Order: sequence, then structure tokens, then C-alpha cells
Amino acid sequence: MYILQKNMRETMPQTPIFSSMLSSSCSGQVQPDMGERCGDPVYQDGNLVSGSLEALIERLVPTMDYYPDRTYIFTFLLSSRIFIHPYELLAKVGQICIKQKQQLEIGSEAEKAKLKSFAAKIIQLLKEWTETFPYDFQDEKSMKELKEIAHRITQCDEENGTVKKIISQMTQNLLMTLSARSQYQEIKEKFRQPVTDKGTILKNKPQSTQKDILSVCCDPLILAQQLTHIELERVSNIYAEDLMQIVSHMDSLDNHKCRGDVTKTYTLEAYDNWFNCLSMLVATEICRVVKKKQRTRMVEFFIDVARECFNIGNFNSMMAIISGMNLSPVARLKKTWSKVKTAKFDVLEHHMDPSSNFCNYRTALQGAAQRSQTANSNREKIVIPVFNLFIKDIYFLHKIHTNRLPNGQINFKKFWEISRQIHDFVTWKQVECPFEKDRKIQSYLLTAPIYSEEALFIASFESEGPENHMEKDSWKTLRTTLLNRA
Repeated sequence: MYILQKNMRETMPQTPIFSSMLSSSCSGQVQPDMGERCGDPVYQDGNLVSGSLEALIERLVPTMDYYPDRTYIFTFLLSSRIFIHPYELLAKVGQICIKQKQQLEIGSEAEKAKLKSFAAKIIQLLKEWTETFPYDFQDEKSMKELKEIAHRITQCDEENGTVKKIISQMTQNLLMTLSARSQYQEIKEKFRQPVTDKGTILKNKPQSTQKDILSVCCDPLILAQQLTHIELERVSNIYAEDLMQIVSHMDSLDNHKCRGDVTKTYTLEAYDNWFNCLSMLVATEICRVVKKKQRTRMVEFFIDVARECFNIGNFNSMMAIISGMNLSPVARLKKTWSKVKTAKFDVLEHHMDPSSNFCNYRTALQGAAQRSQTANSNREKIVIPVFNLFIKDIYFLHKIHTNRLPNGQINFKKFWEISRQIHDFVTWKQVECPFEKDRKIQSYLLTAPIYSEEALFIASFESEGPENHMEKDSWKTLRTTLLNRA
């Protein structure tokens, strides 16, 4: 069976995804005569830019002498959920399959061979669909449509049952994937709660023997590697269809047609929460240190960690660390910062300068992406973008361009670009982390207590007293609040 599947893959026309999407024809193989079949797809310089939903669906389904480009399969299946539910799309694909199958059921040996070839192409399409977007099959309606298509296709090869075996294996793999994802969603992440007993922070200074990050890991490179481990583990649970929810939720008119369930975005929220927790952890580790000399060392340590993250290609952790050090309770520690060698920090802030739409960061990200494409090792393949900026890019792409053109056709040019960015992210998240996992360090990063914003200010003011009227008023208010609670 493996040999047959391998041969099927080799005989299917394939084009590297997005290799030349915007500069040449969208498909590297023979194009069907769409003008005769559907009438209205529009091409510019060989690229499909718009079409009716029906025309785009027709282009998805293989024929005897045509198999859709993998770029198109990914883009259309990803974007179609804006306009039609996956189970409805499956039903339409099934209807087209029936029509094509009927045209080939004449009975001659030549026609039987064509029928088997057609069946192989449909199976390949279903395999790509179930492997790339498994969550499209999470409801009973979608599974029912998949089984109906599979049943019709197995009739094309009833003699030796090879097609039936391949479909059975495909279905089994799909069910295993859905089960694994379901288990992940059921294990709700326990968000770390900020320290609530702020009175103890005010009255009791941390003991010198109390564990801090430096007592767990004093090597910036190793800590950056462990942060990268956590990042890759988190992004591995984010799927392309999850990212498309960003677009789906903003289309109130289409929300009833797509998966708009907020629970489906849990992985996005959990990853965003990780960024915030890391920022607060950095601020906590700095503000809780009593002695200025040790606090200075802590600041310089995190600067070195952020720099190592940058070198690795872990921009998300780098940004979280910088954000933590730029929080007001940390930034106001002027006596501490006066002792810090800030040259390295200035370089990091230059990379994350928000001017010109984070131009410097985008240049660094592009360099990391190019390095990843030509890399020979997983260490060089790592690209972890700043997730907030990545989401904003998709958001603005969606807001700037309409889903449909004035003539009612789907603006497919818009979805080419959105899917290109999402595909890049999907490619990056599949990289296997090359660094050895240190459970002790990771446990600290994920479970160490973090202060709330209020607690951070209390610790900050205790380390370096208020310097102006505004800070004095804030400090007075905090103390009064704590006394009232006591």
C-alpha cells in the first residue's frame, strides 16, 4: 500500500507552494479550459485574481487531465470558509465528482483505466485536505460528506480494493489527528495568577536565598534556547484555520457560514497570554531584586537573553523581554539603568523600533526567513515572528481589501496574499527544536510567580523611591489601598 501511495504522489502534478505565485502562472501544469466550464474566472498575467465561488470550486476538483496546483488548494481551502462551511464545500465537491464519474462509466477497459486515474486524483485531493485542514472534519456533517465521497470513489476500484485501503488509512490518520487536537483543547491551560497579597511584598523583602531566574539558569544562550523550546511548542498547536478565524470573526455578515466559535481561537489566546506572562516575568525578576548591583546584573542578563533570542530567530521572546523591560515599573529605575551598559539594549530597541511600521524588524525577519529557506540544519531554520505584529498584518490585509469585487466575484488576489503569510507561519512552526530540553528551566519559566502591575509598582518604589509629584501620589495611593485591605 505504501508503494501505491508513493506512486500516486509522484504521478500527481505538484508545484512548490507559493514558489512563483505572484510572478508567474498559478499552476505549473496543464490549465483546464475554465472559460468553457465556468465562464468567469479572471486572470492577470497568468494569475487567478477573481471568480465566482462556483467557478473557484470547479477549479479545485481534479479532472482526467488536470490536477489543481498545491498553492491553489491551500489558498482556496483556507479562504473558502469565509464564504461557505467546509461540509457544504465537501457536498459540492462530491456533486462534481458524481458528474465526472458518470461521464467515465461507459464500460470499456480504457474508460475503466481513466476512472481509476480519476479516483487516484480525488483521493490525493482528499488526503491534502484532511492533512492540511483536519479540523474541517471535526463535525458530523463534514465526516458524513467525506464518507459519501469515499464510498463513490471506492466503487472505481472494486476488483482489488486498493483504493478502499488507502481511504481507510486516510480516515484513520484523520481521526487520530482530531483526537490529539481534541485532547489538547480539553487540557485548559492554567493561567498564572499575579501575586495578590501585595502587603507581603511591601513589608517583607525577598530573602537572599529565594530562588530567582539566575539561580536556575545564568547562561543567556541556554535560557534563550529554552524560551525557543516553549515558543515552538506553543505555535505547533496553532493551525492555518485558527489564524483564518481572525478574518472570520471580523466578517459579521458571514459569521453564520463559518466556524465562528470563540473556543476555536483558544490556541491563539493561549499564545498571546504566553507573551504577556513572559513580559511580566521579566519585570518581576528585575523589580523583586533588593540590591541595586544585583538588579543591574539582572537587567543586563535579560538584555543578553534577548540578544541571543534575536540571533536564534526567536523574535517573539525577544519582543516580550524588551516589552517587560520597558514597563513603567522597570523603566523608572533610573539609578539601576545608570549602571547598565545599555549599548546592547539600544541595538535591540533599534531592531524593534516601531517607526515605519517596524521596518527594521521586518528586515531582520526577512533575513531570518531567507536563512531558513537555505538552511541545512534545524538550528538555522528557526523563525518565530512577533505574533502580535503577524496578526496585525493579517488584520490590515483583510481590512484594506474587500472580500468581493463590485461585480460580486471573490477577490482572490487578496486571499493569495493572506494565505502566503499564513503558509509561511505554518512552515516555520513545523521546525523541530534542535536544542536539548531542560525541564527545570522550563518549569521555572512557566510556573514562577509573577507580579501584577500594582505589585510591580510597589516593588519598584521600594527599590527606588518616587522622584516626582506624580510618582509620590501614585505611591501614596498604593500604600493607602494596602492599608485599607489590611
